[in-house]
Amino acid sequence: MIAKKNITFSLREGEEYIQLIQLLKAAGCVENGAQAQAVVADGMVKRNGETELRKRAKLVPGDIIEFEYFTIKIES
Repeated sequence: MIAKKNITFSLREGEEYIQLIQLLKAAGCVENGAQAQAVVADGMVKRNGETELRKRAKLVPGDIIEFEYFTIKIES
C-alpha cells in the first residue's frame, strides 16, 4: 500500500498562480507534460474536492489538489 503524500507548494515570488499541468510536473506527481494533460483529461485530478478538467486551470494560494496518493496545498 502506498502512503499518502502531502505536499505544500509555494508559488514563486511575484507569481499569483500556477497552471494545473505545471503544478503536477513541478510537484513530481507525473513524469512529463503529456502525462499531466492525460490525467487531467481523464478526470483523475480534484481541485478543492471537485474534479478539475481544465488543464491550464489557474491555481491560487489556498487551493488543494488531489491526485492518486498526492495532496498538494498551494501557498503564496
